[in-house]
Amino acid sequence: MAKKTNNTAAAVEVPAGYVPTLKKVYKEEIVPALVKQFSYTSVMQAPKLVKITINEGVGDATQDKKLVDEAAEELSAIVGQKAVVTASRKDISNFKLRKGMPIGAKVTLRDVKMYEFLERLIRVALPRIRDFNGISEKMDGQGNYTLGIKEQIIFPEIDIDKNPRIHGLEITFVTTAKTDEEAHALLKEFGLPFKKHNN
Repeated sequence: MAKKTNNTAAAVEVPAGYVPTLKKVYKEEIVPALVKQFSYTSVMQAPKLVKITINEGVGDATQDKKLVDEAAEELSAIVGQKAVVTASRKDISNFKLRKGMPIGAKVTLRDVKMYEFLERLIRVALPRIRDFNGISEKMDGQGNYTLGIKEQIIFPEIDIDKNPRIHGLEITFVTTAKTDEEAHALLKEFGLPFKKHNN
């Protein structure tokens, strides 16, 4: 019998045979739509979402290391998986930063956790942004996309009374798409609300 842990990130057990809604949607609706749009000869050519990486940088970490631990706790609460603390890769004297100093938190989501986070992001978090009018369409040239979030409090898991500090997040969607056009089409089919062009 598996031991229960008190770790918040590990608290949610996935039932056997559980398939996230967006994973079903991908197989049943998105793949056929992409095959039709790009005239693929096989469903295997349709691009996939491989992983989602979320980074939370903490600008004041050089003054107070406790802030990094708080950011990691917050990130773990948002995604339901334990976040890791990230460290500076080099010395930057202007910012009083030394190599190896904790500067933020990061988590990488795959499969079930990835699809569940994506659904909450699209349906719950993004609509909570004030005066929201869509996200930028700029891809990275390699079939991946990074979305910048200015305030982590758009996620309902964050208790602003408990931690009043506002942090930004960077959410990177890594896909198997060979072109930005295919990656854009894939993410749009998932429901990411890209800005509409005014013709």
